[in-house]
Amino acid sequence: MALQFELNETLIGALSLRAIKSFLAAAKFNSFTGAAHALSVTPAAVSKQVRELEDYLGTALFVRSGRAVTLTADGEMFKDAAQLSLINIHQAAERLRKRIPSRQTLIVCCSPTFSALWLHKRLPEFIQDNPDIELTVLATQNFIAMEAGVRPDVYIAKLASIRDGYDSEHLFDDEVYPVCTPHYLQNNGPIETPEDLLGLSLLDISAYGRSQISEHIDWKVWLALHDVDTSWSATIPRQLFTSNDYPGIVQLALAHQGVVLGWHHLVGPLVESGDLVRPLPHTTVMKDRGHYLSVRKDKVDASVCKKFCQWIRQQLALHPTRPLALK
Repeated sequence: MALQFELNETLIGALSLRAIKSFLAAAKFNSFTGAAHALSVTPAAVSKQVRELEDYLGTALFVRSGRAVTLTADGEMFKDAAQLSLINIHQAAERLRKRIPSRQTLIVCCSPTFSALWLHKRLPEFIQDNPDIELTVLATQNFIAMEAGVRPDVYIAKLASIRDGYDSEHLFDDEVYPVCTPHYLQNNGPIETPEDLLGLSLLDISAYGRSQISEHIDWKVWLALHDVDTSWSATIPRQLFTSNDYPGIVQLALAHQGVVLGWHHLVGPLVESGDLVRPLPHTTVMKDRGHYLSVRKDKVDASVCKKFCQWIRQQLALHPTRPLALK
């Protein structure tokens, strides 16, 4: 018999969370005894809860075989629905709980690249200094269309006007220059002009998934800005690798696989440590098209937002967003 549901008071009263938990535990362990151990009740109690559930639904949820039980087709369907419902209840409860004023909660949204290569390298210090703040970081390229019920307190993004209800301040302009490992440069150099890059393995960033970013710089754009013919002449043995995963591209560069365009705020520490080097002094500064810090207007004066924004400014002051000139 197919399961039929009617959302009314009788159904809500009959399908108790205790019965559903007993059912899901039995489905997990394929045993009423295993479920009983997990729930700290007796096997008889689990069996009774499951039987009452089956009686109400008018269908068997398990096939009993000795001490083992296996789900029927209706049982499989009910298990999927029950698990999803409990997950949704838990997530909704967490979102409501985080609205309690007494809790210091902060939701920060940024791109996956900024999260991986900038923010998370510095967050341990902030977390250690602010144990009372419950921090959530959402990494996405889709800053405009967030999931229902999600409204970040702070955005760090390459959009001056992120959305209504936010105040934005300009943090820094992007500065982009080629980088590679000393090993790669030793084996493939010298690189004296931007034109010399054309014969090397260029690790490129794709525009895929970046439609909401105010500009896109790849090798073709960067070279054109430095007066290099970007027609990619067939006579040049070009090796070009492209991906929209910038942290992954940086890892390939660190593995001596080629030259990558480096955003200074992301690769600067790797240049300072010597893991990457700049083979050329040439650079491109994207004036007034860099990163912005956007804070909800109704949270601007909240202490938790003030702490985080001040920490961001301090980090930028400690790690300049402009590289030192090459000698």
